[in-house]
Amino acid sequence: MKVTSTAIADVLLLEPKIFGDSRGFFFESFNQRAFEEATGVKTQFVQDNHSLSAQGVLRGLHYQVQNPQGKLVRVSKGAVFDVAVDIRKDSPTYGKWVGQILSAENKLQLWIPAGLAHGFLVISESAEFLYKTTDYYAPQHERCITWNDRDLNISWPTLDIFPKLSGKDTTGIKFIDAKA
Repeated sequence: MKVTSTAIADVLLLEPKIFGDSRGFFFESFNQRAFEEATGVKTQFVQDNHSLSAQGVLRGLHYQVQNPQGKLVRVSKGAVFDVAVDIRKDSPTYGKWVGQILSAENKLQLWIPAGLAHGFLVISESAEFLYKTTDYYAPQHERCITWNDRDLNISWPTLDIFPKLSGKDTTGIKFIDAKA
């Protein structure tokens, strides 16, 4: 697996080794030993999640104030623009964001360490999004930063429609008010 650092040093882009021929392809989507050797990250995943979203759905920017989750994210169908925002106040990249297109075609994965907010926008007709987490979902500790916060100035891809948001995502707070 090839690992590339991003503008937020501990957010890592992972490119798996693909074995393919006229029959199709094979790749290991996760191997604990290979992940640790390639990234230097020693962690344990406790939960796998799988979501299906229509084009224009924007989920996020989510984080947990207690039990923060590290996430290893990928797309198995379609494509998304995936975003991580550093909300760790003691971090040199506090307030910075990184974005990456993840798709079934490119098979890229993003490692997002605990302490960052996360969200994605579906840019294909639909997308199946899979992610492993390092801690359990704790709805009582979940928070959401508004996706279009002016202080963050995230360059979301342009769609012909306004993003489709969940109820909780329409009531996201400003970045300046986020507590990590």
